[in-house]
Amino acid sequence: MKQNPTDPTNFPAGDRRPVLVTLATPRPTTVPAAFRAAARVLSANGLHQGDYVPDARDKEMCIPHFLRPMSIVAALKTAVTGDPHRNSQLADKAIGVLALRLGDGPRWGDIFSLETHVDDWGDGEGRTTESAVAVLYAAADASEQVAA
Repeated sequence: MKQNPTDPTNFPAGDRRPVLVTLATPRPTTVPAAFRAAARVLSANGLHQGDYVPDARDKEMCIPHFLRPMSIVAALKTAVTGDPHRNSQLADKAIGVLALRLGDGPRWGDIFSLETHVDDWGDGEGRTTESAVAVLYAAADASEQVAA
């Protein structure tokens, strides 16, 4: 039986090797989907009160940042981009929508003020992962109702 020479697992010597196939997880494309994905990230990793992730400079931990407990802002960025430190238009839009839903709203409309407002809400005393997840799901439902 003759093998196809263009088969990627065949070498001229007749050796075979396994081929690594990676399937990209679908990223959210809408604000409600971003809220739901961030809620799943927080449910899996936990809510961190403080910076985006604990030990952001990797001095004490060797766990990848996307697997650490994280703030709500970092969870939104992770859900959209896969990295809690990377910006994207969808993550910024979701942060803005969430900031306007929380409390009295931010003082200013720039992205840094919006992120700070969401982080300050998440850092509130007694704030739990469950309450943050519930707020994200409620924001997703409200965003879908507005869009409909």
